[in-house]
Amino acid sequence: MPHSFSADSDAPVGTVWALVARPSRWPEWAPHVRGAWGLGSPEVEAGRCGAARLLWIVPVPVSISATTPGRSWTWRVGPMTLDHLVEPRGTGSRITMTMSAPGPLDAMLGITYGPVVRTLVRRLACVAGER
Repeated sequence: MPHSFSADSDAPVGTVWALVARPSRWPEWAPHVRGAWGLGSPEVEAGRCGAARLLWIVPVPVSISATTPGRSWTWRVGPMTLDHLVEPRGTGSRITMTMSAPGPLDAMLGITYGPVVRTLVRRLACVAGER
């Protein structure tokens, strides 16, 4: 069962999209991500495989499985899939991240990583609103 987390931002879609779709900007709102490579430049590109450096040490292999420029992109990290969606909402935007994993891993993912994703979505909305 997918786990979705949303937050609204005063920032327009383009501002939020630049933060969520450009790997070079991820550390601005996701402090545990210290870099990424091989995923596309300046924005993520479907079919690209690379890595994200987490917690200053660990390079984690990831692949971009789908993109809709200006709106959404999806990546796979191990068995987990994480969708990133940016939609207009009034004069601002809504950010939604949806994660899922196969079988019993999905429930564990929701319990362990769900609170992190919820926090990151809220942080992204705030950071975008400050731009």
